[in-house]
Amino acid sequence: MTPPEVLALIPARGGSKGIPRKNIRPFAGYPLIAFSIAAALQAERVTRVVVSTDDPEIAEVARQYGAETPFMRPAELAADRTMDLPVFQHGLTWLEQHEGYRPELVLHLHPTSPMRPPGCLDLAIRQMLDHPEADCTRSVVEPLQSPYKMWRIDEATGRMVPLVSLPGVKEPYNTPRQLLPSTYLQTGHVNVIRPAVILGGSMTGHADHHRRPLRSGPGYPGRLGTRRMGRVPGPAGDGLAENRPEER
Repeated sequence: MTPPEVLALIPARGGSKGIPRKNIRPFAGYPLIAFSIAAALQAERVTRVVVSTDDPEIAEVARQYGAETPFMRPAELAADRTMDLPVFQHGLTWLEQHEGYRPELVLHLHPTSPMRPPGCLDLAIRQMLDHPEADCTRSVVEPLQSPYKMWRIDEATGRMVPLVSLPGVKEPYNTPRQLLPSTYLQTGHVNVIRPAVILGGSMTGHADHHRRPLRSGPGYPGRLGTRRMGRVPGPAGDGLAENRPEER
């Protein structure tokens, strides 16, 4: 049986404001983006690794570490408020129109999530292959604080408003955590999506469709903060070692 074509697509624009040039800033001895490229190249089921960028320097670094950059992303898809969806639609459309290339699955890898649990990419791909009814698999982790205990502040009135409600529970924010439903925070380690879902207008599938979780342990943080990029101890450090980049 021919193995499925699995594309890892890594978005990395050049105009980051929080940390300038963050996608190629040194992190644990390597350009930040190199860890996501290495994770994709080391995954057994990933068949192609492409970086979508508008920036020639990022493209050059990506090629040095083994990724392809068959196209440059248009400037209008690299603005501060550009969502992931049009970036991925552009990449898939370009590859089909110029190369006739149509993957069965697409991995969305954030460069700012370099500390991945070992083997998580292949686990996520396997889950999608085992569940053909699923639109996507998304990595998640239990949050440190329940959203049922979170608030919004109405800037016009200065009043606090509960972030979410819970049917049947009058004041979930005053309820013991053990009595609240489990919730999960998306980490950005890996998202696997079917191309038809992306081209149909969603990065996850619509509300009534099937989405599956890939649970990560609490030792693996999600995306790096916008102000600090430093050494990460513990299991997350092991994740960096697992995905150690190699310059090509």
